[in-house]
Amino acid sequence: MDNVQEIIPATNEQAVAPINTAPMNVTNIWVDKDAFEQTQRVAIMLSKSQMIPEKYQNKPQDCFVAIEMAARAGLSPLAVLQNVDVVKGKPRWSGQACMAIINSCGRFRDAHPVYAGTKGADNRACFIRAIRVSDGETVDGTEISMKMAAAEGWMSNTKWKNMPEQMLFYRAAAFFARMYCPSELLGAIVEGEPEDIEASRQKQSGASATMTAALDAAIAAGKEKK
Repeated sequence: MDNVQEIIPATNEQAVAPINTAPMNVTNIWVDKDAFEQTQRVAIMLSKSQMIPEKYQNKPQDCFVAIEMAARAGLSPLAVLQNVDVVKGKPRWSGQACMAIINSCGRFRDAHPVYAGTKGADNRACFIRAIRVSDGETVDGTEISMKMAAAEGWMSNTKWKNMPEQMLFYRAAAFFARMYCPSELLGAIVEGEPEDIEASRQKQSGASATMTAALDAAIAAGKEKK
């Protein structure tokens, strides 16, 4: 695609750096009494902190689950607490969390967004490029474009109109993570996905209603001719 703009992290401040954590055997939390109790103590301590989001304060059970999720995703518990919301009982990663997951999973390095096309145009697009650690190969994720967003009905989410560059980046990171780091996402949804899915459903519903109305009109016209 023309006008490719590859954004390669040049400094620690610009990069979404992987978060190093001590190895943790997740299975032990549920089958080992000592590991369970230690995790429980940490969860209680975190729940009393004023430096975690208010939605987790005084909720040691939620903090416990966050610690377990952090261990599976290879992230710091604080990173999960700061980047996971609970929507109708289901965890939801923030858009920027996907990039941290890609960088922290251990299978990729130097992950960064690559933009193409013209800002403000339908051909504006973004995908994530990373180096696979195992063989040094360059891996490109799914390209997300404004044309795709319009075709899927995502534009009804006002963020696509107000902050398109950020939404392209977030969605590209989510697609890359879902394809190459599914075990770290733990099947959780990503910020923006529920709104976009609902928008797509409404678009399909509207198209079906229009088709049904057209068919009914054609049938009625046929009856009148008779």
